[in-house]
Amino acid sequence: MNINPVILSIPIYFLLIGVELIIQHFQHRKIYRLNDALTNMSCGITQQITGAFLKVLTVTSYQLVYENFALFNVPVTWYTFILIWLAVDLCYYWAHRMSHEINLFWGGHVVHHQSEDYNFSVALRQGSFQVFWTFFFYLPLAIIGVDTLTFVLVAAINTVYQFWIHTETIGKLGWFEYVFNTPSHHRVHHGRDPKYIDKNHGGTFIIWDRLFGTFQKEEERPTYGITKPVNTWNPIKANLQHYIDMAGQLKKVRSLGDGLRIMFNKPGWLPDYLGGYQGVPDVDKSAYRKFNLHPPSAFSAYLIFQYLFVLGGTSFFMFNQGNFSIMEKSVIAVTIVVSIIILGGIIEMREWAFTTERIRQLIQPLLAYFLTYSLIPVYILGVVGIASLIWMYKIRTPTSKPDQTINA
Repeated sequence: MNINPVILSIPIYFLLIGVELIIQHFQHRKIYRLNDALTNMSCGITQQITGAFLKVLTVTSYQLVYENFALFNVPVTWYTFILIWLAVDLCYYWAHRMSHEINLFWGGHVVHHQSEDYNFSVALRQGSFQVFWTFFFYLPLAIIGVDTLTFVLVAAINTVYQFWIHTETIGKLGWFEYVFNTPSHHRVHHGRDPKYIDKNHGGTFIIWDRLFGTFQKEEERPTYGITKPVNTWNPIKANLQHYIDMAGQLKKVRSLGDGLRIMFNKPGWLPDYLGGYQGVPDVDKSAYRKFNLHPPSAFSAYLIFQYLFVLGGTSFFMFNQGNFSIMEKSVIAVTIVVSIIILGGIIEMREWAFTTERIRQLIQPLLAYFLTYSLIPVYILGVVGIASLIWMYKIRTPTSKPDQTINA
């Protein structure tokens, strides 16, 4: 059983998303767009699935440093717990800040900033490769003597805290904002307006930004997203696009030094012969449009049903991953990731996605038998597959293409 607070909090996450949807209905506000929210969940699912395999890199590395290099043994009491939380958040601040200020690291974190909306589902949108560039920022805690279990627990609590700050439905909170990170502070962090770029990096606490000069209070409403929109609902492309662009730049450099500077300078840095530094562009709010498309309502219902089914399978996997062999984990992980790739393609109205979706519905019962040797999940997935195939047959394949038709 997985006791990670992040995993255990999943029902609360979706309860809060439901609350926002109710607010959207009664206030007649456009807080959510289906395509964007589903893609946020897709990126979150991808990150959780890959994270199940990357614990060797993170937790094991921390444990090795703790066992071999710890200078002290920090006891866990109520007051040391608070100090550890402050220390974890300070490490998070620098990991987060460097993820914005080093181009190579930004490739792992950019996924979280790609959404052009700002709601609770954005908190779920995480990059699968970010852990490669951030885990070593926490190793000083192991050297100080914070044991691995306590570190993992506090880091997870720090992550859970940050869910509620991804909303526009909560305004400013008075004195609380002098110490803690809040929705107002974090809205600034997600803004792509020049004055808001690379500000407010704290996780639980905002004191680090005030101390190290990266604080910016919320003034006008931010324009959310990144300066170069990714324009896709495909979670794999969302995770890889920055590195694909970087690879294209590296092919054009004239020296190893320029290649290293592209990777380790701020995002946007280029040598003069490639155009020089690409600064943060101003946002013309009157002309800005979000990347969007408009699937028929019946088709949207099909997508919601399939995503809920995939989400249920992902939750089952995350809670029970310790019971599976590495082969079984790999098969389940590939199945889930392929499923959300196909569903992302369906959101974008890609013809290949409709074909592969039919194949997916036929194969899933066979995979269920391979993993469980039980006919019960085969029957369930078989019924779901047949119903899905009939549903798809009755829904005319949309022919519209993505557009930019929603005002900011």
